[in-house]
Amino acid sequence: MAQDSWPSPAHNSRAITDVEYEKIASRFSDDGVYGRPSDTAVVSAGAGLQVNIRAGVEASVRGHAWTSGTSTVTLPIAPNTSGQTRTDRVVLRLDRSTWTVRAVVKQGTPGGGTPGLTQQTGDTGVYEVLLAGVTVLTGAAAVTVTRGELYVGSRIRPCSSNHRNTNPVIGEMCFETDTGQVRVWNGSAWKLVYEDSSWLVVDAAVSGWSKTADSVLDYQAGTVHLRLGNFSRTGGTVASATDTRLPVLIPAAYRHKTRTIRSIAYITGARVGSVTIYAANDASRPGQVWLTSKPAIATGDVVLPGQVSWAVS
Repeated sequence: MAQDSWPSPAHNSRAITDVEYEKIASRFSDDGVYGRPSDTAVVSAGAGLQVNIRAGVEASVRGHAWTSGTSTVTLPIAPNTSGQTRTDRVVLRLDRSTWTVRAVVKQGTPGGGTPGLTQQTGDTGVYEVLLAGVTVLTGAAAVTVTRGELYVGSRIRPCSSNHRNTNPVIGEMCFETDTGQVRVWNGSAWKLVYEDSSWLVVDAAVSGWSKTADSVLDYQAGTVHLRLGNFSRTGGTVASATDTRLPVLIPAAYRHKTRTIRSIAYITGARVGSVTIYAANDASRPGQVWLTSKPAIATGDVVLPGQVSWAVS
């Protein structure tokens, strides 16, 4: 087949088919609803076994425009007498047999989890975009709707942290309106790209120790920077072979998932010790900070730890 391009006077006098239109229009816009997560939900539970799609909604699926129209759209939900919970989905479906986009209910299998989206990209078949999930208990006379709209973005899709695109493509980016984070899909996971920096004091009450300066944690874009405080021994002597916990606790969100972190500490008398920060998966000390590999610590001794950083994303 020779090279071709369209629209063009050399290609069918500028006339194009539906297939040719989709090939150029599918990347003009993200698939999804025009709006943002703070808008009223597109789909809500209706009376009995029904869901309602609110009026005035507009969306795009593979470059094809869709609107719900000027009045509420009501879709029936099939009864469930199976004895097991069923999960349905409300989707926008482009059907290439008619080249129309319609909101439809995609029925799940009782006890079978949530049905997947069909996203065929050839010249035939269907392409679906999620609007909401619908939970149908066995014997239910009403349904529960969980919103799930995708939103068209300005090349970075707005979303919330608990509902990113369930079918992303490599390189796709999203902005989480509830966390302020920007993430990119690398083909297997959403990786943090940007986040507003934040800091917090991570002191904890531990018997036998007092602090003379706060321990402060700074966090930015998946990296923790910890400035440990200054600590004074108020309890009895701690033998050199005995580890002792310092008055610090790293919050769960900022702990390294699997690795223990170590740093140096200076101790009264020009001595040194090791500070150990336990990982999130540690069985007995997750997020705790201990003084280890050290000399004996007497009452009144001061511990001056260094600063340490690690990745959590």
